[in-house]
Amino acid sequence: MKQKLAVFDMDGTLLDSLPDLAESGCALLASYNLPSVTDTQVRGMIGNGVPLLVERLLAAAAAQGAKQQVEQIDHAEACHRFMALYTPRATQLSRLFPGTEEALHTMRAQGWRLAVCTNKPEVAALAILERFNLFPLFACVGGGDSFVARKPDPRHLLGTIEKAQSVPEHTVMIGDMAPDLLAAQGAGCPALFAAWGYGDPNLADLAQAQAVSMAEVPDCAARLLA
Repeated sequence: MKQKLAVFDMDGTLLDSLPDLAESGCALLASYNLPSVTDTQVRGMIGNGVPLLVERLLAAAAAQGAKQQVEQIDHAEACHRFMALYTPRATQLSRLFPGTEEALHTMRAQGWRLAVCTNKPEVAALAILERFNLFPLFACVGGGDSFVARKPDPRHLLGTIEKAQSVPEHTVMIGDMAPDLLAAQGAGCPALFAAWGYGDPNLADLAQAQAVSMAEVPDCAARLLA
């Protein structure tokens, strides 16, 4: 029998990354002399990978009267510029959500394999896990550039599950945003909504269960595979 696998999203699930993402987003806009955005605005932009985050940042600047300036910007170059700004500061202000380390160690002790499925570039996700001394706990990381597709496409999650040497029926996906939960639906595995994250509470309707904190994840995940 395959070992149970818990697949975690990163931003808004394991990591409160909003401060560093918002700071990097503001720096990106400033580099183009564009109007800035608030942390609250950036919070609603997170979860679909760097290209869409950058697109949303530029759209927010355009909506503040900088449409002509934004139309002159090459999107690919802006994404590259964002990563150059974000990579060195990815863990300056970001912090693990309360109870994360304890929950992960508990699950490992209970016999779970652990993996990360994030729309972040793989190298950024790996660096963050190393920074917080979590890397040894995880069997693998499926980044936004690791496969031919990214969440909500189920191929991203299925690729991560295969990389972790498991199968969907023995897997739980834990995440706070629609891409996480929709990927789980498509992959045929139960989803656990991370209610402490950045997603709208109504997204719980897309999951088979929800947890209000990382401390609840081990028990909730176990019930989903009981």
